[in-house]
Amino acid sequence: MHRMQRLELIIERMAMKRAGRILEAAGVKGYTVLPAMAGFGRGSHWQRDRDMSASQDMVAIITISAPEAIEKALKDLHNLLDSHIGVVNVSDVSVLRPDRF
Repeated sequence: MHRMQRLELIIERMAMKRAGRILEAAGVKGYTVLPAMAGFGRGSHWQRDRDMSASQDMVAIITISAPEAIEKALKDLHNLLDSHIGVVNVSDVSVLRPDRF
């Protein structure tokens, strides 16, 4: 097994393309975007399709990459989160085929 890092980013859908460009520029080889269906944070609940506008929809962006690429992306993602709702977390993972990441 090979050590990598997994980055999970929950962010407003409107910032999804910018987040993807940040990951790609950092050297991440791929990522997956999933709809975030509902959540709870800062004392309130939210749910997709209940808002007045789809502009408030959230997505989850998940990637696994070398620690160097994740670290490189984090500064720009931090700047992105200064102007958009979102959270990011990073965890250590082990992968079987590191060439995929």
